Amino acid sequence: MYFIWATVLILANALAWISNALTAPGNWLIVAFTALFAWFFPSDGERGIAWTTVGVLAAIAVIGEAVEFAAGAAVAGKRGGSRRGMALAIAGTLIGSIAGAFVTLPIPIIGPVIGAIFGGAGGAFGGAWVGEYWKGKPLKEGYHIATGAMIGRLLGTAGKLIFGATMVVIAAIDAFV
Repeated sequence: MYFIWATVLILANALAWISNALTAPGNWLIVAFTALFAWFFPSDGERGIAWTTVGVLAAIAVIGEAVEFAAGAAVAGKRGGSRRGMALAIAGTLIGSIAGAFVTLPIPIIGPVIGAIFGGAGGAFGGAWVGEYWKGKPLKEGYHIATGAMIGRLLGTAGKLIFGATMVVIAAIDAFV
């Protein structure tokens, strides 16, 4: 019975990991699912998840969030982006991720993930561009900043996905080894 629940944990963590592409808190869901598993199946030396593993996963999730935020803000900010442009880039990311995932639903499994990633990047671009235009910046400067917001969003999402994949592997190793 233990191995069935361990497999369910890994599948739930994999789905949570994929939800990162939709700008959902997937890495925190991995921490929550693993903590729940550790609660019901504490490590006894042979089976179970150790609470130190849950702590390590939480630390990795914090680092992943910091990387995602820093990458998105740093590139746009380095290019002279305003707070308004960055705020609208965040809003655009949310809207673009959801729209991208919805539009690519007919493509099984991978479509919504790819759509959410690139929809989020396009939303970051559009939001930043609108924000900078609204601030009165010339079109060319707004385009330059918006491109930075898009690149930052892609880099941040890639970083968060890498940290999340690491978390899934760590939880799987502790559950099965």
